[in-house]
Amino acid sequence: MSLPKFKRQVQLFGIYGPAGLELAPEDRYRLFAEKIYPLLAAARPELEKCYCEDNGRPSVEPVLVSGVTLMQFVEKVPDREAIERLRYHLGWKYALNHGINEAVFDATVLVRFRGKLLEHEQSRLLFEKILKGLQEARLISRKYKQRLDSSHVLGMIAKMSRLECVRESIRLALREMDGFLGERERPEFWEVLWERYVESKLDYKSSEVELKHTMQQAGEDIQRLKQWRESQKERGEVFGQGSQVKLLDRVFEEQYVIAESEVVEVGREEPVGAVKNPHDPDVQWAAKGQGKNRKEFEGYKVQVAETVREEPLEKGEPTHNFLTAVSIQRATGSDEAGRQQVLEEQEKIGLNRPEVEYVDGAYISAQEIVKAQEEGRQLMGPAQPAPSSRNKMFSAEAFEVVVEERRALCPAGKQSTQCSRLEEEKTGKVSCESNAWGRVKNIAV
Repeated sequence: MSLPKFKRQVQLFGIYGPAGLELAPEDRYRLFAEKIYPLLAAARPELEKCYCEDNGRPSVEPVLVSGVTLMQFVEKVPDREAIERLRYHLGWKYALNHGINEAVFDATVLVRFRGKLLEHEQSRLLFEKILKGLQEARLISRKYKQRLDSSHVLGMIAKMSRLECVRESIRLALREMDGFLGERERPEFWEVLWERYVESKLDYKSSEVELKHTMQQAGEDIQRLKQWRESQKERGEVFGQGSQVKLLDRVFEEQYVIAESEVVEVGREEPVGAVKNPHDPDVQWAAKGQGKNRKEFEGYKVQVAETVREEPLEKGEPTHNFLTAVSIQRATGSDEAGRQQVLEEQEKIGLNRPEVEYVDGAYISAQEIVKAQEEGRQLMGPAQPAPSSRNKMFSAEAFEVVVEERRALCPAGKQSTQCSRLEEEKTGKVSCESNAWGRVKNIAV
């Protein structure tokens, strides 16, 4: 689609004359029209990169669509209701420089617009433009205080069992390879695999024994497919360069082990960070919080930073605090790594490092506190509990834990041999967990 002609000037017979709206200076629609809309208009050169200049019929004005996107976020309305408000709500029309009788667009345009931003790596454009406007207006000073916390983000995927994930990974890989093969000769077992994983679905009413057999069979089928691909490499044919085939190899390594006799066996546990759904392999399982507040989820972690103004607000006065970073990381990533990611992203957009950071215990460590002091800043958070000396035991914080390698190093320098084995002190109950080290309270030395 080509770009439309941008309407920069306010319409003469719109809703802005003496007979139109008379909004107070603090009205959010007036603030949007006077402060935010000009920033969106200034971002149009970057938005133009998502469109063709003179190819196809004119698209909907990107500045208008970006404004609707922001307004619907502020007022927490879905796409269809946002378009209805643009059609009938005078406040929206005032904020977005939209005439009374001007036509609106279909709600699906918002979906395609968000897709364009992602496709052209412009998803942070509007946030950064508005943040820069806040800096220029001195609403965010050079020396500021900031609070940082993390939350979970659910992945937009269906929840799958281990067997479902493996079978879907095989199906996607077979479809990808079928496109590469074209008219070439296929292996003799190709039709069997195609019928088993592409044309057939899993019977959920099968017994547990049958499901275990199906899981074992899937691993053997992947191994046969890998061996055939290896044989093709010797002939100069390469079919394993596609993303789905590479993902299938990863799923196989996470779900199966090869015994000494070259027999494929189902792994007892999934490793940390295993693929949960091949349609979004970056989604990971994680748990946040402890006890009754513990939440298990499959998705990502988001780090959110906000400025802190300690002066009390008058009744009805708008907030003086503003978001300065919204950063996504893997669900299993640590908060310390997330904090560094936030600081680096803020530096890229021209923000100085905050003078004072308020965080919770997950971000606090002696090294980070000292590092902040050396930079002339403060890292504020709850004090860490002292290691327990009862029964010659240390707290989990005293151990150097590497989750990815499933390894823990005690203060005496000894490395763990059974890092997934848990024994409760009170009940004596022993259990095995793939994320066991993250749940240990006291570890005997």
